[in-house]
Amino acid sequence: MTIASLADQRQLRQINGQAQTNGQASTGETDRAALTASLLREKELLSEMSVLSQQQDLMAQEFDHRLGNSLQMIVSLLSLQSLAAPTPEAADQLTIAAGRVAAFGRVHRRLHFLDRQKNVELKQYLRTLCVDIADLLLEKGAGRAVVVEGAEINLPTALGIPIGFLVAESITNSVKYATGDIIVHIQTSSPTVLLSISDDGPGLPSDFNPMKQRGLGMKLIQSLTKQIGGTLEFAPGDGQRGTRLTVSFAA
Repeated sequence: MTIASLADQRQLRQINGQAQTNGQASTGETDRAALTASLLREKELLSEMSVLSQQQDLMAQEFDHRLGNSLQMIVSLLSLQSLAAPTPEAADQLTIAAGRVAAFGRVHRRLHFLDRQKNVELKQYLRTLCVDIADLLLEKGAGRAVVVEGAEINLPTALGIPIGFLVAESITNSVKYATGDIIVHIQTSSPTVLLSISDDGPGLPSDFNPMKQRGLGMKLIQSLTKQIGGTLEFAPGDGQRGTRLTVSFAA
């Protein structure tokens, strides 16, 4: 092989090497451009998601506000209607209905504070809720209260919502018949939670069967108990006085 041939081969290798280097540089620039475009698109998507989340929050707040106003309007209409009721019995039923709707409104307001929370501490949640309900249903200065006692336990918010409605409905029923304090007690026996509401009212007849009751309040309590996968039991309260409603469910 001549010296000229060797020189030609060396020059050819240099040209090929330069071409590869240029190709790699071009590929690197293309990759960087693609990465930049991807990051910009991701930033745009995050911005769009943030705007959408803000819009959803505003819509939820508007819905909550309108629902609260609607519930208050229903309470006012029922209260006015009770004044014009043809019989005392009809007036009592309308008053009870107004109290029930108002209690549900208080539960709804408390649920608004739990928005976006995955879990809720049951005892504190029920305490704040029962303060609202007592303020709504109990006569001022009568020396009565709704007392929440027992164990502390964290539950999924999705479970706490129907429990709040169940307790509100149970207290609404107790207020009609009891004269003293209403006790809400929480007991845990892993994995079961026992939630009881006790009063000092006249109690239930010996042949009481909740499945045969036609009242709206009892139907609501049964439906809410079923919703949380629980069981319902009625028994006399402390000292065989009043009524104790106990709901057991899995935490």
